[in-house]
Amino acid sequence: MSKSSPRIVICGAGMAGISAAYHLVVKHQQKNVVIIDELSPLSLTSDKGTQAYRNWWPGPDDTMVKFINRSIDLIEELATESNNCFNLNRRGYLFLTADPNRVDTWRKSAVEISQLGVGLLREHTDSKTYLPTTITGFDKNLSGADLILEPEIITKNYPFLTKDIVAALHIRRAGWMNSVYLGHWLKEQILQQGAEILLDKLESVKVTNNSISSIKLSSGKSLSADILVIAVGPYLKATGNLLGLDLPVFNELHGKITFPDSANTFSAEAPLMIWDDPLYLPWNEIEQKLFAQDPNKEWLLKEFPSGVHLRPKGDKANLELMVIWTYKNKTQEEFSPVSFDPYYGEILIRGLSRMIPRLSCYFGQSNKAYIDGGYYCKTPENRPLIGPLGVKGAYVIGALSGYGIMASQAAGELIAAHITESKLPDYAPKFLLERYEDPNYQALVKTINSLTGQL
Repeated sequence: MSKSSPRIVICGAGMAGISAAYHLVVKHQQKNVVIIDELSPLSLTSDKGTQAYRNWWPGPDDTMVKFINRSIDLIEELATESNNCFNLNRRGYLFLTADPNRVDTWRKSAVEISQLGVGLLREHTDSKTYLPTTITGFDKNLSGADLILEPEIITKNYPFLTKDIVAALHIRRAGWMNSVYLGHWLKEQILQQGAEILLDKLESVKVTNNSISSIKLSSGKSLSADILVIAVGPYLKATGNLLGLDLPVFNELHGKITFPDSANTFSAEAPLMIWDDPLYLPWNEIEQKLFAQDPNKEWLLKEFPSGVHLRPKGDKANLELMVIWTYKNKTQEEFSPVSFDPYYGEILIRGLSRMIPRLSCYFGQSNKAYIDGGYYCKTPENRPLIGPLGVKGAYVIGALSGYGIMASQAAGELIAAHITESKLPDYAPKFLLERYEDPNYQALVKTINSLTGQL
């Protein structure tokens, strides 16, 4: 059996593990760092979402806003350093509604979130005061949100939208990137500094006197390590069990579809758009009768929740639409192969047509959509686990839910600070496993849930 002795072993080569390695190796000059993963880097869940980011996060305190703002700061630094090789933009998130009653709800929520540190809330009834989407690059001065109360402003800038829209809320420190390009750029930096990536699987962990002493891989290789960093995404529950820990996490299935917009129903220059009203799917009379007669399909006739959203991918000549809508919350403790409802693609296209009517030309063509997805690993209050665990030398960077890309750099910076005993930010205690033993935190948890901050 082969034997080697790296000081730090990172289990998981997704965005969390790669970011942790980057901050340890490049920023803190740590030596003898090995990343292990049975899959190719960034291939399990890191490439499955919209690869978007936003600092727009509800309370009850400013913890998540500070955390995400810091991460966006770091992502912007990486974009500058890499000549923006991962195409970071600042197009924003545009929430849309046809319900006049939603405006007051938005305003109240936006004022509260603004006070947490996301930037100012601005209201617009005149097109002269509203700055439309910035197509390329990332203007660091764009922050806060624009509440647009004149429908003509909205339809003038985004003419493909339904004409019964009454208001829009444009979140400005938001946009997307190519997270795979970012991840591979980070990977190259750590490899240049001498880190190693092994295609292998963690099989067991040897703990001696409550300290990590070695790990065994499925190949038979044994690695001695002072520090084990668990960055395994949806495998967090099972990996915690190897250490005798029952981590308070679960997995929630999320999917997305990508399909070519051959009919030019959308715009390659649009922001990420979210329909914020509940809706009914537009089935024809024959479909409605068939579904009504089938107990397993009648749910397709019921009201669906708000939240269907999309963004463009590619340029005008090669435009694709990326669409996500979690209309059902399917949760489980352990990881299992991903599968989706056979109607999933059709549901997303039809739901989206409420916002973009011309998408009706794609009804019945969901077979042209590519469907993929993955699991959000979450805590009960949808905040991450970052820091030391109960076993000496064991650390976790996980439960990053659906915000793993946008939070990756602050999360990597934070776990590196824990390991190197550097100064910690003031939000660090809120992400420790031991927070659940704090009565004050327990009281806070009762005011939020696993859907807090999720779109």
